[in-house]
Amino acid sequence: MSKYTKDDIKRLVQEQEVNFIRLQFTDILGIIKNVEIPTSQLDKALDNKMMFDGSSIDGFVRIEESDMYLFPDLDTWVVFPWITGKGKVARLICDIYRADGTPFDGDPRNNLKRVLKEMEELGFTHFNLGPEPEFFLFKLDERGEPSLELNDNGGYFDLAPMDLGENCRRDIVLELEEMGFEIEASHHEVAPGQHEIDFKYADAVKACDDIQTFKLVVKTIARKHGLHATFMPKPLFGVNGSGMHMNVSLFNGKENAFLDEDGELKLSETAYQFLAGILEHAEGFTAITNPTVNSYKRLVPGYEAPCYVAWSGQNRSPLIRIPASRGLSTRVEVRSVDPAANPYLAMAVLLAAGLDGIKKKMTPPKAVDRNIYAMNRKEREAVGIQDLPPTLYAALQEFQSNEVMTKALGSHITNNFVEAKEIEWDMFRIAVHPWEREQYLKMY
Repeated sequence: MSKYTKDDIKRLVQEQEVNFIRLQFTDILGIIKNVEIPTSQLDKALDNKMMFDGSSIDGFVRIEESDMYLFPDLDTWVVFPWITGKGKVARLICDIYRADGTPFDGDPRNNLKRVLKEMEELGFTHFNLGPEPEFFLFKLDERGEPSLELNDNGGYFDLAPMDLGENCRRDIVLELEEMGFEIEASHHEVAPGQHEIDFKYADAVKACDDIQTFKLVVKTIARKHGLHATFMPKPLFGVNGSGMHMNVSLFNGKENAFLDEDGELKLSETAYQFLAGILEHAEGFTAITNPTVNSYKRLVPGYEAPCYVAWSGQNRSPLIRIPASRGLSTRVEVRSVDPAANPYLAMAVLLAAGLDGIKKKMTPPKAVDRNIYAMNRKEREAVGIQDLPPTLYAALQEFQSNEVMTKALGSHITNNFVEAKEIEWDMFRIAVHPWEREQYLKMY
């Protein structure tokens, strides 16, 4: 059931003295787009008659089929608290529809809803997500451009004066709470300048909406503090990169389908099958959960990011960990995902992978409870541990050869995503990088 009606939105516009509304959506690469309208156009937007040119958005449609419609999700209404005075701005997140009234298959949000219907056909009611997005704060230079100068030398859970990002992080939390977020934790991460803010889990679509809103708030408030917030996976060599661990669970009504009080580790057969599906398709979904050239600089041994396909109920070196909480909090934590990922696409492939494990009644391999980073290749191979793809190019090859993963995104998103990422890889491949000059310019 919807939280708001059209009349509710009209009333809120009046009560909250809103002047402009941003109709937001997300493109295939995970970038937030919006059409801003004055409130005089509100009725048109609420009647799903607001049109935009889809051919101008990367990966959407060709010029000859460019008319697209924005269908606002009324439950995503929120007023941006940092914009005060004249010109108060609110936001509605939209699904994209074609001119003939059908859902656009290139819309990542619509696509996730399609995969969720497959979940419902298997008897589950909800797919919940609790994300753990990390980010870095860098100082802005005198021109207002991001520098590589950090604003602190803090480490994991440090306080001021080591953590000089504390005030910025606190303001971010306050803004998020004013927008309705339930913040569970906020702390300095392992690397200098690195931070994490965790918010309460929600159903898949809302959680992805929240991730996109979170990124917008973090970047906006950081700039007010003279800082640049980046969700780039590995902005600095020699320190930990930023991840976005995904804590996921399936529900039947109010019952957590992953919980079995009598099962091994108190996990249900469904949980083990879902876990097995994630492991089975890990190499295939990595291009989606780790979608940039830079993502693979994070997925290396020694910096807490997983680079091996394994699971454990204890240690944090495998791809998947089972956190200790049980009851309604029983969940699977996928640790490879990074914050550059389009959350709607990442959730679609993770759900499809897990559901495939359930459909095929897969059995996961034995848990690996020792430090995988300390194992050599022969030791890993002896217990069946595979490596994640080492580059974006390798990940794209694995993705394209995995029918379950390409089906989870559909042909439109798959083809446009692969085309964009192949261009990105080629641009990186042919560029001459500073490391090469340092190594070869004098030697040869």
